[in-house]
Order: sequence, then structure tokens, then C-alpha cells
Amino acid sequence: MLILGIDTSCDETSVSVIDGKNNILSSIVSSQIDLHKRFGGVVPEIASRKHVEIIDSIFHEAIDKANISKENIDAIAVTYGPGLIGSVLVGLCFAKGLSLSLNKPLIGINHVEAHAMSIFLEKDIEFPFISLIISGGHTCILLMEKPCNYRVIGSTRDDAAGEALDKIAKFLGLGYPGGPIIEKLSQKGNADYVLFPRPMADEDNLDFSFSGLKTAFINWAKRHKISDGNIHHVLASFQEAIFDSLFGKLMKASKRYNINRIVVAGGVASNSMLRTFFNEKAKANNIELFFPSPINCTDNAAMIAVTGYFYYKNGFLSPIDLKGFSRMVIKATP
Repeated sequence: MLILGIDTSCDETSVSVIDGKNNILSSIVSSQIDLHKRFGGVVPEIASRKHVEIIDSIFHEAIDKANISKENIDAIAVTYGPGLIGSVLVGLCFAKGLSLSLNKPLIGINHVEAHAMSIFLEKDIEFPFISLIISGGHTCILLMEKPCNYRVIGSTRDDAAGEALDKIAKFLGLGYPGGPIIEKLSQKGNADYVLFPRPMADEDNLDFSFSGLKTAFINWAKRHKISDGNIHHVLASFQEAIFDSLFGKLMKASKRYNINRIVVAGGVASNSMLRTFFNEKAKANNIELFFPSPINCTDNAAMIAVTGYFYYKNGFLSPIDLKGFSRMVIKATP
């Protein structure tokens, strides 16, 4: 079964072909970081224009690398949200054109759900499981009840975790994207240097808030001098406050639903220090923890394709007039 995956949700143009569930024949990802770094973040209009320019060539590169004919594709899976709507529509319209020209079924995929399902590119795990999605645009907890069936049980009420990291890096003039820069600097730091707050830690819900933590950092920086001598420690403290907030809510979710299988995915999940922190905490709390490989944590079309595989197997197809959307409808379970 050959599934074509397409993802243009933000600033990566990606096309992938998988054979069955986890045989990746090709996974092409074209990043736009160099285009956006001068602005300190993604510029939506630039992102969508770049997708338009290169998506056809990325598609043909993926087909060639997979060593198949486009006529051999069984189904086309594509992100239809959430994301930058201009970017989303580029991939969605391209997928619709392929669907019509090749007479192949179309499968609209939720980008956040695909992050949770990316683990199946590498290993099978049992349902149900809990998934934490952490990226620059999303921070939420999903209850994955069975294939193609999930619920949002917790989400951020303001900034996403990756967004908070990017904004602090921008505040300090460190560059973009901020997460990897902060990770590198934090490796030399003492995370006990500053005790930053863990927002909403005492509340009996599964939601997050990182705007206040970001403000706490800025206020601390205004009262104290951040220099080459302490920046590693301050950033390590800030980063660990984010990690601790995330894992604390995961523990609450695990206990509330009596599920100890947890998948952590999304771009921030590629952070090696987060993986170490989470693995140590999981071991101490008898949690079975899974991470996709770092390359499958960041935005990619292979995760769209593997999610499409499950939808195709279960007969869930999309109409050709499928509409794109920019934001998930979040109704967190208290």
C-alpha cells in the first residue's frame, strides 16, 4: 500500500512516500529557516509563496527517490490544518489536483494528530496511549483512544512551549529558531540557578500556560544582569521550568486516565535535554515513554502519510471540497 503524504503547515515543504505502515521510501523536507531568520520568526506570506514555488519539484523528488510512478500511489494524505492558512492551502490544493488527475482518494489529516502518530513510523505501540505534542505552534495533550479516534484533554491557554523559547531567544538577541540555541547554551548551565515558576502546576486541570513564565524571565532579566558568565545558568533554569511544567501535567493525565504509555512528539521533543529530563522522571514514576527519532519529531510528510495509512485502512476518506483550517478547535477536558 503506497501512501503519499504532503505537509505545508508552516515553513517546511515536505512530501513523503511510505509503503505500508513504516517503510519510508522517501521523505523530502525543504526548510525555509534561512528565509525567515532575518525576521526573527516565520513570515506567513513569504512561507506560502515559497511553498508555491517548490512544491511541484519536491513532489517529483519524493516520487523519484521512492522509485515509483505517481500512478502507483494508492492514496494521498495531506495536512488540512492547523497551521498558517496560506501555507496549508498550498499543500491542500496541490493534493486535490493530484487526487483529481490520478483518480486517487484524498485523506485530510490533522497535523497535530499526525505528530502523535509519528511513533508508528518506527514502532508499534498499544492503544490507548497519551500523547504530548510540543512545538513552536502547539502544546497539547491528546488521549489516543484507538486509530483515527482521539480527544484533546489539555492544551496551552496562551503561548506554546516552543513559542516561549523562541520569544526569549529573540528578547536576548540570540537568533532564530530559539529552541535549539537555548538548548545548546543550557548544556553548560545549572538549572537550579533561578527558580522560575511552574504556571498552573497546582491547578486540577491538564492545561498549560507559558506566557507568565516568559514574563517572569523578562522581569528577572530586567532586575539582574545577564552576561556571558550566567546566561547558561539562567537559560537552563528557564528551559527546565518548561520541562517540569510539561511533565507535571503528563503525570496528572496518566493518573487520571490510568494509562502509563506516553508518546512525546513535536519539534521541541527533539531537544536532547528534554528527552533526558523526561526519561529520568518517567523511570521514577513507572511511565512507559516513547519518543520518535528527532528527524520524525519536526514537521515532515512521513507522519502525515502514516496517519493517512490508518485512515485509509479504516475507510475514512475526505471529500474533494475539503476545507483547510488554521486553528484546532480546542475543548480541553477538565
